[in-house]
Amino acid sequence: MLASLLLALVTPIPADSVADTHDLEQVVVTATHTPKMLKEVPVLTRVLRARDIQRLDVTNVEDLLQQEVPGLEFTYSMAQQQSLNFSGFGGSSVLFLIDGERLAGEALDNVDYARLSMQEVERVEIVKGGASALYGSNAVGGVVNVITREKKDPWAVNLNLRGGSHGAWRTGVSASINKGNWNSLTTWQRDQMGAIQLSKDDDIQQLYAYHSDNIRERLIFRPYDGMKLTGRLGYFYRQRRPLDVSRERYRDVTAGLAADWQISENDILKLRYSFDQYDKSDYYSAQGYDIRDYSNVQHNISILYNRTFNGRNHLIVGGDWIRDYLMTYQFSGDHRLQHKMDVFTQIDYSPLDRLSVVGAMRWDWYSLGEGSRVSGKLSLMYRGDQWSLRAGYAGGFRAPTLKERYMRFNPIQDFTIYGNEGLKAEVSHNFSITGESYGTVGDWMRWNASVSGCLNFVNNRITTAWYDVLYVDDALTHGMKYLNIDQVRILGIDVNGEAQFSHGLSLKASYNINHEHTPAGMATVAATRPQSFTGRIGWDHRFSSRYAFQWTLSCRALSSVTTDQFTMFNYTDITAGQAAETTYPGYALWKIIFTQDIFKGIRLSATVDNLFNYRPSFYYANSAMTDGTTFSIGFSIDLQNLEFK
Repeated sequence: MLASLLLALVTPIPADSVADTHDLEQVVVTATHTPKMLKEVPVLTRVLRARDIQRLDVTNVEDLLQQEVPGLEFTYSMAQQQSLNFSGFGGSSVLFLIDGERLAGEALDNVDYARLSMQEVERVEIVKGGASALYGSNAVGGVVNVITREKKDPWAVNLNLRGGSHGAWRTGVSASINKGNWNSLTTWQRDQMGAIQLSKDDDIQQLYAYHSDNIRERLIFRPYDGMKLTGRLGYFYRQRRPLDVSRERYRDVTAGLAADWQISENDILKLRYSFDQYDKSDYYSAQGYDIRDYSNVQHNISILYNRTFNGRNHLIVGGDWIRDYLMTYQFSGDHRLQHKMDVFTQIDYSPLDRLSVVGAMRWDWYSLGEGSRVSGKLSLMYRGDQWSLRAGYAGGFRAPTLKERYMRFNPIQDFTIYGNEGLKAEVSHNFSITGESYGTVGDWMRWNASVSGCLNFVNNRITTAWYDVLYVDDALTHGMKYLNIDQVRILGIDVNGEAQFSHGLSLKASYNINHEHTPAGMATVAATRPQSFTGRIGWDHRFSSRYAFQWTLSCRALSSVTTDQFTMFNYTDITAGQAAETTYPGYALWKIIFTQDIFKGIRLSATVDNLFNYRPSFYYANSAMTDGTTFSIGFSIDLQNLEFK
């Protein structure tokens, strides 16, 4: 074993076998709606690949994004619902997709991230900055698209199991079949975690126990060359246990049909219909009641036409219709219904071999609110032999949600959050510039580096504020109310570097600086960390056809942040104790993963998370929700690849 290791470290490997660290030849789709190689996309796109997911031993999209993307932080809000801060934008401003399809349902302005499992994920594409010209309202801060794989094997079955501290278990099964013109992929994943005691005195004292099941079926039929029909069906169930007498239940049913028609060599037509219903209920075991108090139902029909000119220029025209129904106990009435429509067009033009220009325009209409909205973008890219320069403008907007317009929610006694029917849409103007360079050093290293900067001007940002005096239904009261604020400015700088060596060593580091300016007097529950870093070092080597070994050490570090924090109210003096300045200290979390591949089809893993046993001094909102070092072991088997010879 030792001799094999030494031999691997001193034996060079031909340059063409060194993995392309940035996958510049990989085809991506999210940034332009047109399949393009990553190095040719004028809009900077971050891609997290299947091997990143395996290397980091992640279970869900939250784990993956926090370990790989600086400037991104998941925090806890009211009732331990998760919130996202992505370089100054919250969860309602970042659009999450699964295979390009939207998700219904939200909790405190964020989708249910537990639905985004990593089972059979091919890659995750991340577009940072305004993307409303292609994706509409919720993409003002960026887009995260989770793309599942389409296996080419005649058949494939994967079984995986992972267990760890605090009663954590992940069990997964996936099965795919390719037969003639048919392709089927079925996945099931169960996650569960016991309660975690954090503290006895802080605002968050215990993390609730939970379990979830996520089942998906995707069926693809190709009746003839150029035609692809896709049907999908999914069911998600999650249960949390915040109290001994009740359970919180979350259910989601998704379905969809899609047709991709290659009309000719230069013409593609895509039709989509999707259905998504996300419900919440409270279950009381003693009485046997399961009371549904939230239901979001969305129907979405979309059409997209892509015309190619001269082999490299594209014209895209598309449109969507969405029926959005929301029933919730937080409304002043029982339910609300809204219709949304949009049309958009994009021109992808390459006047020179090295120059690409993308321009887009979109018109959105809402049946409730201010009516219509127009947004646009312009991106340019010039490529050298081993470098590229990108620059662009992206207009973004976010229409007020039904909840923000009509809420009347009483979270605690004598304190109500009120919606605002007069809210205006958030408007963002995003300017960005990126320089990227890549290349090889002899036959032993391949590298990639980039520096990007962006400046966001955000007007009419939707937030909440405390009012000592409010007039509601002609009565005098107090509480919180949604409102618009102007003059929010967000400045961000990202530095990324990656290198892959022929002997199996790999390095990756990303650093983010983010400055958010908010008008004085506006208290915010979660603020952006001014600086953050993600990095990893790893080594992997295949010693023989039957054995390979890999280790990865990753780090996620965040600077301290000072923010106005809402606190419990003093009702004898309603002007006191509404917000207090709070400083969250900086911290770093380290993780090490060891994996072994045996007989080409078996993978064993062992993980130590929070390697240096970090524990925050207090637990609330932006604190790291960890009680110290945790351990896990995992097992995965690909039955179709097994070889014992």
